[in-house]
Amino acid sequence: MSAASPETARTLADRVFTRLQDDIVRGTIPPGSKVSETELAGRYGVSRGPLREAIRRLESRKLLERVVHVGTRVASLSFDDLIEIYHVREALEGMAARLAAEKMTPEEVRGLYDVLAQHEQQQDLREDTAYFQREGDLDFHYRIIQGSHNSTLSQLLIGELYHLVRMYRYQFSTVANRPQKALNEHRRIVEAIESRDGEMAELLMRRHISSARKNIETQKNSPSPCPSPARGEGTE
Repeated sequence: MSAASPETARTLADRVFTRLQDDIVRGTIPPGSKVSETELAGRYGVSRGPLREAIRRLESRKLLERVVHVGTRVASLSFDDLIEIYHVREALEGMAARLAAEKMTPEEVRGLYDVLAQHEQQQDLREDTAYFQREGDLDFHYRIIQGSHNSTLSQLLIGELYHLVRMYRYQFSTVANRPQKALNEHRRIVEAIESRDGEMAELLMRRHISSARKNIETQKNSPSPCPSPARGEGTE
């Protein structure tokens, strides 16, 4: 059998990269869990070559990490680290929302409404079970940050932790009543931006992220099972 062409190998790597990233973000492969190339190759129906390329790309996004004497595993944040990041997000994304109200073009504001309209069509969101946002321009928070037109804020908030934080954002959204509530909070933020009310946009964004942080803290202290940022600690 002839070897796959570079274009075919790239297509396979792209496909397995997307599927593996989605499985990590959705928690199908939970934080801290060890990943096996043999198992993943079987799961996604690909050879080791495209799979290793996908793994390298996910390592560069900080979603996978190599640990001495352990191997490759899904990255995880400690509870304290995650809460610290949410405090920083509250301040900086609040600032981004204020700037977005001042600087976003009408076309960019319409783009925010378009993104929310796409989100509304998702089955899990309509059922109020989860709120999954794909990366980049399909991510509401990403759009707001880009809309601030502030390169320093973008570097801080869409840097190396973006994908890891996105994973926790999704996994902690899967609690009763939170997905629809988060969508409504997004709508109110866009309305403030459209009205050019920077003060209100910042206040609403800060409240939105603060609510998400409190949700994480509540789940951490709850006796019922929930996604845990500490899952996988101590596996080295």
